[in-house]
Amino acid sequence: MAISNRAKKVTTHTLQEMKQAGEKITMLTSYDYSLARLVDAAGIDVILVGDSASNVMAGNETTVPITLDHMIYHAQCVVNGVDRALVVVDMPFGSYQGDSKTALDSAIRIMKESGGHAVKLEGGEEVAESIERIVGAGIPVQGHLGLTPQSIYKFGTYTVRAKEEAEAAQLLKDAKAIEAAGCFSIVFEKIPADLAAKVSAELSIPTIGIGAGPDCDGQVLVLHDMLGITKDFSPRFLRRYADLGESIDGAVKQYISDVQSGEFPNADESY
Repeated sequence: MAISNRAKKVTTHTLQEMKQAGEKITMLTSYDYSLARLVDAAGIDVILVGDSASNVMAGNETTVPITLDHMIYHAQCVVNGVDRALVVVDMPFGSYQGDSKTALDSAIRIMKESGGHAVKLEGGEEVAESIERIVGAGIPVQGHLGLTPQSIYKFGTYTVRAKEEAEAAQLLKDAKAIEAAGCFSIVFEKIPADLAAKVSAELSIPTIGIGAGPDCDGQVLVLHDMLGITKDFSPRFLRRYADLGESIDGAVKQYISDVQSGEFPNADESY
């Protein structure tokens, strides 16, 4: 039985209650007012203003180029469209890796200038001090382990992480370290399902999976991928729930045809 009231504002405490009750958490990305408003109205629990905006909004190959100013802009737009969902904002590459003061300054900018409700950053033990400092300032932090796209040039590949015993053990260690530092939840990206299940069971905070199997406490997908707006990205974990790319293509072609033929606008559409 669901414990959350779908009309109530979602908070980090709500997510903790959902984990304890065994109720799955739903999370999608959004980057603009119009789509965020639709996603929120549909009843999503968490909206991630992801640094994936670098890919799907700006057309960059990786998430690395997007700046703190860009992320704050996208987050402002999303927050303006949201009534219920918890809005988590990605801290972009370069905004927290230097030291904990830089990380705190960046997190404060995101919260003050965007109106977001929490921040997310990638990494394990090496960012625990920054997480602790940000949380100490009253800002909720979501962690991110497994495949960490901001480190793609280090990994050199988008393949599944933590398949080997040593890396799996380190992931568990990292998860416990950032939980202890104060994270309210952790995203696991592209790790073996059995490892995600094991770590999720050992943590007291919620886990959100993307390519991490069904036993995480929730799931997240990139909105443009699951709606079929983007076509050139088809990982195993992606399920497309619509084909808006085809719908948009058809609508635009029909509009072009109607304008060229003189059918649009007609008498009813004119003043």
